[in-house]
Amino acid sequence: MARNRRTRLAIACAITAAVVLIDQATKAAALSGLSTERRVPLLGDLLGLQLAFNPGATLSLGASFTGLLTLLGAAIVILLVIAVVRARTVGWAVGLGLILGGAIGNLIDRLFSPPGFGVGHVTDFLAYGTWFIGNLADIALGAGAIVLVGVLWARRRDATARVAGAMIKVRRS
Repeated sequence: MARNRRTRLAIACAITAAVVLIDQATKAAALSGLSTERRVPLLGDLLGLQLAFNPGATLSLGASFTGLLTLLGAAIVILLVIAVVRARTVGWAVGLGLILGGAIGNLIDRLFSPPGFGVGHVTDFLAYGTWFIGNLADIALGAGAIVLVGVLWARRRDATARVAGAMIKVRRS
C-alpha cells in the first residue's frame, strides 16, 4: 500500500517538475526571441508566437488585482500539494501533477517577473488566433483538468456498469 502511494507521489512530482521546467524554459526563450509587436505565424492565423505579459488571470480577468491573484495562486498551490499527496489513483496523480506544474509555473512569474515581487505579470507567447495569448503552463492546467474529468467519467461508467450487473444478477435469482 505504501509503495503504491510513493509511486503515485513520484509520478505526480515528476510531472510537476517537468511542467515547471519546460514552462520556464519556453518562457525564457520567448523573452529572448519574441516581440510584443510582431506575431510569428506557425499555423497561419490560427496559431502563432507573440510575446505578451498578463497581469490578470485567464483572458486578463482581474488585471487590477495582481497581488491578490498571487496570494490566491499560492494558496491553490498549497491545496494542490495536499491533493497530490492524497491522490489515490495514478490518473489523479497525473492530472493533479499537470495542474500543480501549471500553477507553479505561473506563480513563479507572479512572484519574480516585472513589475515587482508578488505583482509580476505572467509571460505568454502562444497566440491562438485573435482570441488570446497563453503559455505552456496554461496548456498543462487544461490538460490536467481534462485528465481529471476523464478519470471521473471512467469511474462513473464503471460504477454504473457494476450497478447494472448487480441488477441483472438480482433479476436472474
